Amino acid sequence: MHGPLGWPTMNDDVWLVIPLYNEAQVIGDVVATARAVFPHVVCIDDGSRDASAAAAEAAGAVVVRHPVNLGQGAALQTGFSYALGDPGMQWVVTFDADGQHQVADVVAMLDKARAESLDVVFGSRFLDDRTKASFLKKLVLRAAVGYTNLTTKTRLTDAHNGLRLISRPVVERIDITQNRMAHASELVAQIGDMDVRYGESPVHILYTDYSKAKGQSIWNAVNILVELILR
Repeated sequence: MHGPLGWPTMNDDVWLVIPLYNEAQVIGDVVATARAVFPHVVCIDDGSRDASAAAAEAAGAVVVRHPVNLGQGAALQTGFSYALGDPGMQWVVTFDADGQHQVADVVAMLDKARAESLDVVFGSRFLDDRTKASFLKKLVLRAAVGYTNLTTKTRLTDAHNGLRLISRPVVERIDITQNRMAHASELVAQIGDMDVRYGESPVHILYTDYSKAKGQSIWNAVNILVELILR
């Protein structure tokens, strides 16, 4: 079924790609909430030691497994390869497993991409005031944005936001080699080198006690900055 502008009303052309590592406590709810709007979800179980994969599958996601932990960059690349196997896929969304991303923001990003003929939409937590991050975390993330803008052919307000919408032709050209956190800057740099249209959309990153404990602390932001400089 298609809407009046010809876009699939059930988002059958969209795949959510979710790197997954030891998130058994929340991944079932994350997948179920996402699939209420986006039926195609693939989780890349990156060597989890808990029941993450089983919980994701029970909620309706496709699960692709890494036998050992390779890192988020490697998980995204695996997810991209899987999504490209669906000839009907036109959009990939990179989406976190810990519950900090909002499905409504993905819908807004899709609307923006379609209305403005964009190839990529980056989520930005700095375009509105919904995201409540500490001053120090914001400072470090701003420094990372500044470094990325200086070293890539992009101008963004939030280069290390994990919520991104990427069109199929761009996904086909992405080749992530940085397995750990520096993959985010590598991905931005590769997109900046392409002759594609990109934009940003405001997103609400929900920092909970759980997500902070799983790696959204200020130290994670510092590690991102260090990896950028040393890579």
